[in-house]
Parts: sequence; structure tokens; C-alpha cells
Amino acid sequence: MFTPARARRPFRCSVRGYGVFRHGFKQSDAGRAPWPSTRIAPMLTQLQIRNFAIVPSLDQGFKPGFTVITGETGAGKSILVDALGLLLGARSDASWVRAGEDRAELNAQFDLARNPEAATWLRNNELDNGNECLLRRIIRANGRSAAWINGTPVTVQQLADLGHRLVEVHGQNEHIRLTGRRRQLELLDETGDYDKALEATRAAYGKWRELTEELKALEASAALPPAEAEFLRFQLQELDDTALSAEEVTALEHEHKLLSNAEELQRVLGNAVAALDDDDGVTERLGATARHLKDFAELDDDIAAARGMLDEALINCQEAVASLRDASERSELDPERLSQVDSTLSDLGRLARKHGVEIDALAPLRDKLHERLDTAEASEERREALVEEIEAALAGYRKASGALSNARIRHATALAKNVVSLMAELGMAGGQFIIDVRPDPDAAPRATGDDDIDIRVSANAGMPPGPLAKVASGGELSRISLAIRVATASGAGRTQVFDEVDTGVGGDTANAVGRLLATAAESGQSLCVTHLAQVAVRADHQLRVSKAASDQATHVEASLLDPDHRIEEIARMLGGKVSDQSRAHAQELLQAAAG
Repeated sequence: MFTPARARRPFRCSVRGYGVFRHGFKQSDAGRAPWPSTRIAPMLTQLQIRNFAIVPSLDQGFKPGFTVITGETGAGKSILVDALGLLLGARSDASWVRAGEDRAELNAQFDLARNPEAATWLRNNELDNGNECLLRRIIRANGRSAAWINGTPVTVQQLADLGHRLVEVHGQNEHIRLTGRRRQLELLDETGDYDKALEATRAAYGKWRELTEELKALEASAALPPAEAEFLRFQLQELDDTALSAEEVTALEHEHKLLSNAEELQRVLGNAVAALDDDDGVTERLGATARHLKDFAELDDDIAAARGMLDEALINCQEAVASLRDASERSELDPERLSQVDSTLSDLGRLARKHGVEIDALAPLRDKLHERLDTAEASEERREALVEEIEAALAGYRKASGALSNARIRHATALAKNVVSLMAELGMAGGQFIIDVRPDPDAAPRATGDDDIDIRVSANAGMPPGPLAKVASGGELSRISLAIRVATASGAGRTQVFDEVDTGVGGDTANAVGRLLATAAESGQSLCVTHLAQVAVRADHQLRVSKAASDQATHVEASLLDPDHRIEEIARMLGGKVSDQSRAHAQELLQAAAG
């Protein structure tokens, strides 16, 4: 490992996994803090890497303020940023695992003393551990990964939810993303102080969408077109006028049989009554026989039994005659009633054939159609109510979106002014930067509100502003992007990470970039991967990353440089070959930056 004699030795961790950072920074003297107590507490305090890419093992401590990460091209400077990104919830795959190993392991420690947002998130998710936050992630050679927060297993999504509250990463290709309007809107909202307006708009949109989805479902399932509803009412009128219950149909069919057979039945019943009740009928003969046996019943038990049966038969005959006479009276001919019953049964049969059911199924069909119509009518009432509710919800959404638009416009104006000022420092004096917030109150509701965002820019004085992607060169776009990132760096207890955002600049612009990045770290902690000496000299701390090769493999090492070795590294960055002249130049730059 590159460890100069006077270099400040990086902190080493003694154990792996959860608990790696339980004892914090090693102190050279009892009770002595690892950084001056007058500085604010750091956010990221420690990063540990095991078997990750070409890094077999790396334990690196971090301090508050501005830290630059330097090294020769291809040394692996961005590996630290990549590892941190995975700890913050970035997507992983097996390619990150060092060749020949079964897994890569990453750990990071954060101090949350100045990050109430992250601390609150941890408490709300029952993952808090005081002001300390430990992140751990394992990536296996089969592509699977696992994550922990303060020793508790979590999902990668939870890691990401917490991650953006801990660190803001500004990548070297972010200027390309900034040309997209969606990203422009995200950038504006991420940096604006109007979270309540955003949430109110999202909530209002959610209510409007829920109601419109209910209306769609109602219209698809229960609502009837007017013509179909009218036809259903016509069918029900027929059924209500005609349909009978199964019991009523059975009774009507029975009555029809009686009426249809009334004449024949009268003849049969008359003959039966005559046979039983005429002067020489069965009843008279039974009575006479029973009387003749009366005097002899006491002489013989069988005669007595026979006489008893004859008496009983006589009673039965008399009752039968009474029943037959009653039936005869009921079965009188009634042609008019027969015609009515005939007509009713005929109507029922016709209606049953029309609906493709049996006659006794007409009543259940009628009830079913009534239920359908009742449901449709109730649905229509609900539909009318929903329409009113949707109108009210839409009005609420427009009001919330309007308030959001006003907040965005205020923020866009202030942000654009700040960016223009920074552009001037970056060699684009006289340039323009305009964030055009265009509300469209007639647009379909969206969770993000009614605004379309268009960033227009002019990198040179006297030139009209145009779309960000069309009027700026690649170098100008990178510098404008840097100005935006510095202007929008929130601090707020988060670590700012700038990964080679100074690509494509030099000279006075490089000096300005260094000043801006140092300014961004004044109220917190910033890490910057850079190849520019003008940026590196502005840092409070400098971490040198180098690549070493052996017969077995290539690996990456990192060292926190002391003042003498910073001069050596700055001299290398100035011209590649270190000389007395480049060392003197490096020392001058460091002194100028410090002054």
C-alpha cells in the first residue's frame, strides 16, 4: 500500500460485518477526538470494502469538510463511489464480486447528529441506533444480495429510501440526464422547499383518480344504456302483468283441468250419488241389512261384528254422498272462467317461450330483472353522485396544483438567479439560465401537478437562450450542470458526492470549479473524485487511490495524505512527472488556496 512515512494513517477496522464500526475512530490519545472539535460532525465517517471489484480489502475513514479522491487514470478512484452507491440501494450484480471470491461485502458508518431527516426515517421504521447509522450489504457470486441497517435485515428498496436521505450523488454523466424535462422537473422539486405543496397535489390527484376509477368500474359493471334500461322496463311490465309464482301456476293449471272436465265430472258425480243415495241405492240397502241383523247380534259374535262393520259402512257411504254433492256443486260449468284461465295460461306460455324458460320460472326471472333494474337505478344515482364528487375533487386538485405552480415559479426564479451567478464564475459571464414553469390548467391531472418544465440556457453573452441540449457544447453543458449541482446541493446533513463532475474544464474555469466545490462543503461534507489539481488544492483532505499489481492479482489501495505527500500528489496531477519545479508549483497552489 502507498503509505508515505509522514502520511496520516487511515483507520483500520478489526472485525467484519455488523459491529465493524462499534468503537468508532481509533484515537491516538485518550479522550482526543479524531478531528478538531470546532468542526461540525461528519456525515459519512467510515467505508469498508471487502472483495469488491479489484479491491480485496479497504477500510477508509472520512472527515467533515471537503475531501478529494485523486489518483492516476484507471487507478480505481470511482470504485469508492460505486461501493457507496450500492450501500445506498443501487442495483447490484455478480460482476462486482472480486474474481475467485464467493461474495463482496460493503459497510458504511454515518453520523446523524446533523441529519434529522435520516434519523426520523430510522425511528419511524424502528431501525434507529442513536446518532449512529450502520449500513451493510453483501453481494454474492450468484448475483443475489442482502442488506442490513443497524444490524436489521432490510430490503434494497428500504436501503434506497434511507440512502437518498444520507447522500446526494452527482455523477459525471448527470448533465446528459438534465436535458430531459422529466429530470428537470425532478431536480426543481428535489431542491425546492415546498414538500407540503407537493404532497397536497399528490393527495388531491390520488383522490380524483380513485373516484374516476370507481366511476369507470361502475359504468362497466352496473350501468345500463338508456335504450337497454327502457327495454328492461318493458319486459318487467309484461312480467309484472302476467307472471305468477310456481304455486299460483300449479293452482291455475289444476283449476283449468277442473273447468275443462266439468261436464263429464257432473255426469260421473250424479251417477255416483244416485248409486249411493237413491231409494234402492247402496245406503238404503246397507241400512236395511243392518236393521235386520240387530235382533241377532247378541246371539253370535260374528253377527255382531258384521253388524258393526255395516253400521260403519253406512256412515262412510253417507259421508261419501255429502262429499260428492259438495264436489258437484263446485264443478258447475263456468265457460267464462274457463276462457279466462285458458287465456292466462296461453299468455304465460307465450311469455315463457319468449324468454326461453318454463312457465314456473317466469316469476324468478321477473325478480332477477327487477333486481338488475334496481341495481342499475341505484348505480345511476351513485354515478350522478360520483360525477359531482369528481368535479369537486378536480377543483381541489387544480387548487393544490395551482399552489404548487406558484411555489415552483418562486423557487425556479431564485434557483435560476443562483445558477447564473455560478455560471459567471465558471467562465460564462453574461450567460442566461431560465427555468420556465408553464402551468396547463386544462391538462389531464397528474401526480406531479399541471406544470411542464423547460430549462433554457445561453452560455454566451448576447445569444438568445434555447433548450439546454441544443445551445450548449459538451464542455459548457458540464459546467452548467456543475453550477446547477452546486446551487442545488442541499447540505441538510447529507454527504455530497461529486464523481468527476469537472471533466472537460481547465485553467481559470478549473480554479472556479474548485472554489465552488469547496463552497458546497462549507456547511457539511463533500467528497469529490477529480483529476484537476486546481480542484484538489481546495480540499480540506486528500485521499490518494492507487492500483498495485502482484503475481496473483491487481488490487486498489487508498491513503489519506499528509501535507508533504499532498504536495507530491498535486505535483503529479499538474504534469505527470514530479520535479522540483512541479513541487514548488503545487506548494504555491496549496498556499494560495489556503489563503
